[in-house]
Amino acid sequence: MIFELRLRDFGPRIYGVSEELSLKKGDFVILEYDRSFDYGQILSDALNYQPKEPLRKIIRIANEEDLRQIEANRKKAKEAKTIFLEKVQQHNLTMKLVETEYSLDAKKIIFYFTAEGRVDFRQLLKDLAKVFKVRIELRQIGVRDEAKLMGGLGPCGRDLCCVTFLKDFEPVTIKMAKEEGLSLNPTKISGLCGRLMCCLSYEYETYKLLSRGLPKEGERIATPEGKGKVVGVNVFKRKVLVELESGKQIELEYK
Repeated sequence: MIFELRLRDFGPRIYGVSEELSLKKGDFVILEYDRSFDYGQILSDALNYQPKEPLRKIIRIANEEDLRQIEANRKKAKEAKTIFLEKVQQHNLTMKLVETEYSLDAKKIIFYFTAEGRVDFRQLLKDLAKVFKVRIELRQIGVRDEAKLMGGLGPCGRDLCCVTFLKDFEPVTIKMAKEEGLSLNPTKISGLCGRLMCCLSYEYETYKLLSRGLPKEGERIATPEGKGKVVGVNVFKRKVLVELESGKQIELEYK
């Protein structure tokens, strides 16, 4: 059986395979990863399709000792945050730390950070290695990835799409917002990450399909009652509101 997992607490979404274990959503498991063993959490019931991504072998359900180790690693990661921030300040680097986590065996520590551009952290890396004496990984992520890690509620009141089901970030453009008839006020069409909302992308094709044959707002058209200007378009009902030259407003329905 194939399952979708979250690697550690903040790692990528991956796929694991188990031949014998009875697993359910929310279970912590031990799996093969990066030529070693690490932990992950089951995010889905058994999948009924074969993903294109590599499959990681799930070894077992995390036992009490594994869970104690995971919790101990989380406490160590919190302490590591303080040291990391001190070192960043010493080197006068413009970096924002998002999260920190250890691998299961605590032989690797990963620091997730955001920055406006490329950061030369070679000396920082050396200093961190002297302190922790384990493998150090500095992983720069984007603001969308940060939102995905931190979670939260979108303007719709539901959990963020990137947290719940989106696997990849598709390009989102202001053109999509325009064609969907949305206000171009940044606060209205931006997500928690400050970028255009991801939902604009996967709604866009539906809007294009439903908009076929409809005039655009501001367009002048001929109607059975004379010429007029389109002042409103309802894509879903396929109706437009037209203001005639006389000032009268009429509604037209398109098949």
